[in-house]
Amino acid sequence: MYTAKTNRNEDQEELLEFIRQNGFGILVSQVNGKPWATHIPMYLSSDGKILTSHIARGNPQWKSWNETTEVLAIFQGPHAYVSSSWYDHENVPTWNYIAVHAYGTIRTIEGEELVNALKHLVNKYEKASEHPVTVEGMSAKFLNNEIRGIVAFEMTITKLEAAYKLSQNRDDKNHANIIQELEKRGDNQSIQIAKEMKRARYKE
Repeated sequence: MYTAKTNRNEDQEELLEFIRQNGFGILVSQVNGKPWATHIPMYLSSDGKILTSHIARGNPQWKSWNETTEVLAIFQGPHAYVSSSWYDHENVPTWNYIAVHAYGTIRTIEGEELVNALKHLVNKYEKASEHPVTVEGMSAKFLNNEIRGIVAFEMTITKLEAAYKLSQNRDDKNHANIIQELEKRGDNQSIQIAKEMKRARYKE
């Protein structure tokens, strides 16, 4: 991923926490020599080394995997349009955003590994539910029938790259004005980018 020097974030722990908070990602690999992408929720292991999830068995993406296949998982956070009318000088419009790319190798998992991966994934996303669903609470017949329709995987992360494009190259006056205009716009994405801009500049 191309990232300007001012927008790079090489804080590995921060990037891992970003993935945990923005776990609905895009898994990218090649199928028959062409790029293929699948949008799926993923679970990051506590040590930050492994991503697990599953795709539909009918999705041909898994058929091209082997233990040397390199894949890419993309995770995106808030993003917002920045109008050049917000500057005190002539410039071009741009877009502020946060994105993390995880590269790694992938392998299919089955049996107990698959069930454990499902447990982690379901528990992660059910924890805020009033009446959480658990894999353990599913009947064996139902669970086994559902498992037949998926292919689970484990991705070992080999490299993380990130772009935190948050107007770091702007002087204090223009930086503050961008934040003010984003907050004035009022939508959730703009508010979140304004918050990230303040955190990055002022370490809030």
